[in-house]
Amino acid sequence: MKVFFVSMIVLFSIVVNAQKAKEAPIFSTKDGAIKGYDPVAYFISSQPTKGLKAISHSWNGATWYFTSEANKKLFADNPEKYAPQYGGYCAYGWAQGYAVKIEADAWAIVDGKLYLNYNKSVQKDWDKDRAGYIKKADDNFKRK
Repeated sequence: MKVFFVSMIVLFSIVVNAQKAKEAPIFSTKDGAIKGYDPVAYFISSQPTKGLKAISHSWNGATWYFTSEANKKLFADNPEKYAPQYGGYCAYGWAQGYAVKIEADAWAIVDGKLYLNYNKSVQKDWDKDRAGYIKKADDNFKRK
């Protein structure tokens, strides 16, 4: 009976942690997820571009805005591909173990993933060891 009880606790813990991973908080302001910037535009236009209120999509508890219906469709079809890492919080901040706000113009695409930073000054520090900071941030984000 004791083994069954312990097994049930472990199983419950796995399910709860998997659910938390799916429901990672998204950095959102009154302007929407990632301050209303179109996440797809970083990939398509190689620049931060403010989305339009008329073109929105709800995903993972946040409202995302887009510059075109085509970008909206790309995101809706595969949000994990276009959504920024760490819920859109600062990649350098997560490397330190903290969820920190971002500025939309402090960004990078690394290995096909979008990373945002607190500001351009912080991004310069992050750029010195992107791979190392990404590893630290990935580890911290998984433990949250």
